[in-house]
Amino acid sequence: MDIKDTAEAWPVRERRTPFRGAKTSVSSDDVVMPDGSVARRDYQVHPGSVCVLALDGEGRVLVLRQYRHPVRQKLWELPAGLLDVPGENPLHAAQRELYEEAHAKAEDWRVLIDLYATPGGSDEAIRIFLARDLSEAEGERFEVSEEEADMEFARVPLAELVRGVLAGELHNVALVTGVLALSAVLAGDGVESLRPALAPWPARPYEG
Repeated sequence: MDIKDTAEAWPVRERRTPFRGAKTSVSSDDVVMPDGSVARRDYQVHPGSVCVLALDGEGRVLVLRQYRHPVRQKLWELPAGLLDVPGENPLHAAQRELYEEAHAKAEDWRVLIDLYATPGGSDEAIRIFLARDLSEAEGERFEVSEEEADMEFARVPLAELVRGVLAGELHNVALVTGVLALSAVLAGDGVESLRPALAPWPARPYEG
């Protein structure tokens, strides 16, 4: 058996959009099941996200702490942001987020992992990049507001983040996935085995 996800779309008899927000919406689909019955599936329609696991020369990961109102917690996270423009190159978006949130840049970029955040309730696709050879960005810092105005920053050894994930102390899905993926890569075939930064992304097609 070939263990990999495959594209498939079941027929939709009717689609409604009961809510439209600034960046996301809710879709309510009447989906035809294999036995011919129809079931309603409500889910968030999301533009997609990019995330950056920025690793410095000392094996530390650049992380930030931000308030997340839906879960009423301040979470340690990786720099991340939405794909605001349809068809936007995810590498360019990731480079922008690293600059805006951490005022940093990187010379070496690779795709670390692709995932769906919550495929039972959202179509959000996330691409996590590994960024290395870090340095401070030129020019003035990007002006932040709202939750981002209260962000804290740290550089934490990868092993300490893995320990925190397994201890149930860190919960952000991209941080959890990213640090465990990088740990597996370093214990296995190494960074050189990762896909290039402009690797195709069927979940969010783009032009290089």
